[in-house]
Amino acid sequence: MSGVELSHWIMSKKTNFCGLLVMGCFFSVFLFFDGKYGNPSMYEMQPSAALLESKKNCRTLLFQNTTADKKQPDSESKDIEKILNKQRASISNDMKGYQYPNENNSMSVSKLEDLLMEKNGTPIRSIIVTSWRSGSTFLGDIVNAHPANYYYYEPLLAFDIVRVRGPPLAAKALKWITDLLNCEYQDLDEYLSYAKETPWALSYNRYLWKQCKAHKDVCYNRNFHSSLCKLFPFQLMKIVRLRLQVAQELLTDEKLAVQMVLLVRDPRGILQSRKHRDWCPPSPDCSEPALTCADLVSDYKVAVELQKKYPSRFKVIRYEDFSLDPYKQAEELYKFYGLFFHPETKKFLDTHTKTNRDEVWSTFRDSKAAPFHWRTELTFEEVEEIQESCTTAMKYWGYVPAMNASHQKEFNPVTNYVLKL
Repeated sequence: MSGVELSHWIMSKKTNFCGLLVMGCFFSVFLFFDGKYGNPSMYEMQPSAALLESKKNCRTLLFQNTTADKKQPDSESKDIEKILNKQRASISNDMKGYQYPNENNSMSVSKLEDLLMEKNGTPIRSIIVTSWRSGSTFLGDIVNAHPANYYYYEPLLAFDIVRVRGPPLAAKALKWITDLLNCEYQDLDEYLSYAKETPWALSYNRYLWKQCKAHKDVCYNRNFHSSLCKLFPFQLMKIVRLRLQVAQELLTDEKLAVQMVLLVRDPRGILQSRKHRDWCPPSPDCSEPALTCADLVSDYKVAVELQKKYPSRFKVIRYEDFSLDPYKQAEELYKFYGLFFHPETKKFLDTHTKTNRDEVWSTFRDSKAAPFHWRTELTFEEVEEIQESCTTAMKYWGYVPAMNASHQKEFNPVTNYVLKL
């Protein structure tokens, strides 16, 4: 048997083993849920640790057999360096004439090198914490319109449709996020292998995706990701799977120095938007009104404490407020993050807030109408069911209940709102 044949035989055996292992775990979890699902107390249960571990081991095993970045050939190293040099020049050009605003930012920044990790600088790190269908793609794209921004879109996609509220997933989620923000990829084989299986997961990072399309051979190379990441002065991450009670740990890390926004939306709008997404209904974390609103209540209580503790580094935004006045709200958001309100951002707002495109993930929208589609697309019976589970959450976040079907179609469901400390 030749060396190539032997390698293929070993790879086949490993793949078959992983398939059997995952199937075994799947049937175990199925039997467990078949016996116990339906008990309200099970809403807080996280996915089976055995199933998650088996998926992790298989992804890592297969990825390590298809990624040759531990011992890079000289030619690959040279190719990577050429790519990085071109990216350095591009970033330098994009940052010409950039204004470095320092208000509400603990870092003193006067030049590009102050923000580059490869020069021992600290990038400006902006984080959005929210839940599915709460307007975070729209908000993320507004911040991502800023030049030289390295965008981590949904870094926990590989966790599936779950909300991380604590053990066993919290430690792993926080490590992934911290490693990504520090451009440390040595322990992120599972993250990269998921991206390899699901390439669109990287496509929102326009700088990275441009390189991936042009240089597919290095796109999933951990050393390439680490080196490319360190070139950028700005990092943005939006997270929908991590509850604020866990995400708040990121604020305690002085090295990261993150600026965090909690994005909140009316639960009626959230659940209407999730209603027709085929990936949502199988998961109670996504489809159950009671669970969605329990998370909103938890977020409120944590947000009050964080606003007191980190008044210049933590901020709450309601999606409806942002949509009704996107220019003013975007300027305030940029100021909070310590970013210059760049002409490219205004250009994005000019082109993305006045017209709709009939696409699920589109951020071209009539921003003043987008948050309120639920008033005509949900029946009053559906709205009543949500409101019964969400009385406290709606009160905390300033949302007005609909009284009947006629009232639902004509009333203003939001109040003027300030987080009460």
